[in-house]
Amino acid sequence: MYGKIYLFGSEQMKILNCLVIVFWSLNSIVLASEDIKDKYPQSELYNKPVEVIPNVFSAIGATAPPTYENSGHNNNLSFVITTDGVVVINSGASVRLASALHEEIKNITDQPVKLVINENGQGHAILGNLYWSQLGVDILAHEDAIREIEENSHTILERMKSYNRDKAVGTEVVIPNKSFSEKIIFNLGGLEFHVLHLGPAHGPGDTQVWLPQLSLMIAGDMAFHERMLPIFENTCTKCWLETWDKKFTPLNATYVIPGHGHPTNMAQVTRFTRNYLLDLRSKILEVLEKDGDLAEAFYVDQERWRSLDTFEELAKRNAGRVFEEMEFE
Repeated sequence: MYGKIYLFGSEQMKILNCLVIVFWSLNSIVLASEDIKDKYPQSELYNKPVEVIPNVFSAIGATAPPTYENSGHNNNLSFVITTDGVVVINSGASVRLASALHEEIKNITDQPVKLVINENGQGHAILGNLYWSQLGVDILAHEDAIREIEENSHTILERMKSYNRDKAVGTEVVIPNKSFSEKIIFNLGGLEFHVLHLGPAHGPGDTQVWLPQLSLMIAGDMAFHERMLPIFENTCTKCWLETWDKKFTPLNATYVIPGHGHPTNMAQVTRFTRNYLLDLRSKILEVLEKDGDLAEAFYVDQERWRSLDTFEELAKRNAGRVFEEMEFE
């Protein structure tokens, strides 16, 4: 069982972990592929949880849309072990995924799960809530994410059932029983957790978990890596960039677990999130300045980003939504 709990007091340990993160970053395009259906077939999880830094684990989801083959595990399901309990970030797309993650946690530590945090109101973040609530574990989410769950609960559940079929049996929508508006700071086992809503970004109630003692950010959908980010109808890309520059970057995290893609560093998530948004907005601005229309916007040059998974599914759609957003700025 998991015994020692490490807090960073060693520059050598930081350097070693930085090298590991850089290695993952350099090899990430090979590791991420929409063509790989399941890397951990003995479990509902797409990937076996990996220890990102001591005591912080993440089961890395597929960099692809949710499918029956990946069981909807296409985001990162993370957990942090302390001497007084475990904090889980994201409950997964079904009760079966939540149960599978719990089995992995129990294989690593005897510590009980004390809290589950939903990083947003999307199905793959919240549909495992029933499993944890039945165990009496508190579930925390931002008030805007809770509002989204309440308003869209039927659609969220039906969408998951449409691809997950028999794997959806037993899953119901459970609203988090704890909420916050801007931030919550708490200490568990000597480790300080900052649960943050830094501002408007990918969607309503985006939540980040910042561990300042470890210089680690569990970023949620604030940050993407290895796959193209989706822009929703309610996404404000201008706001996302402002939140990034004014609130996210200044935290200066050494390690970042993004909402999607392998754990990495600020340089990589900046490249695939902030820089992508800036590039797309600049291309759409050119269309608008030439009095172009939506049809032209769909075909702006995004070849620079073709290596990202989900490019084919999202590039044109993203361009269209940014055009509609910038038309009225």
